[in-house]
Amino acid sequence: ALPEGTRAELIDGKIYYMAPPNTKHQRISGFLHSKIYQYISNHNGTCETFTAPFAVFLSEDNKNYVEPDISVICDKNKLTDKGCVGAPDWIIEIVSPGSRRMDYYTKLFKYRTAGVCEYWIVDPDKKRITVYDLEHGDIVCQGGHQPGGRDVVHAQHMAQLHQRGLEYPGDDIHQRKRPRQHHGDVAHDGHAL
Repeated sequence: ALPEGTRAELIDGKIYYMAPPNTKHQRISGFLHSKIYQYISNHNGTCETFTAPFAVFLSEDNKNYVEPDISVICDKNKLTDKGCVGAPDWIIEIVSPGSRRMDYYTKLFKYRTAGVCEYWIVDPDKKRITVYDLEHGDIVCQGGHQPGGRDVVHAQHMAQLHQRGLEYPGDDIHQRKRPRQHHGDVAHDGHAL
């Protein structure tokens, strides 16, 4: 057992220790979580959203335990007192300098094989969000800093989540200075991250 207060994830039986998140990471996590939570609540959705530290057991063999930055779970049967048993519907990871390889490669593979429907990688240093529709394909969208300071990311898997009680949160997922122009896009100016 790990000492109390030590954060780590277990992937294929190997322990990966986690550094504490920095202030920018926590601001992004808090903002995204609040927007998703508000949207679910305002639309009487049945999905729930959780922030790390929140245990996700990707397999029943206890060889894969992760703490995604944000997890959205629509199947209440997956929720226990210990966390989530099985794949969340939507996972968001916010890249830290020490988590880059893990978020872009190891977790992408594990989430895909576990049955996660949609996976977002929010990369504050690159000012980019990469969206993976893991049920139907691979990379489906990359939103990066574009001329004029407008970034746009399209969520791909929201139709299925809507059927489970979660509609796509629309333009409000990131703070923006410019008026919204694309209904159904996730948009932010380059400074929101």
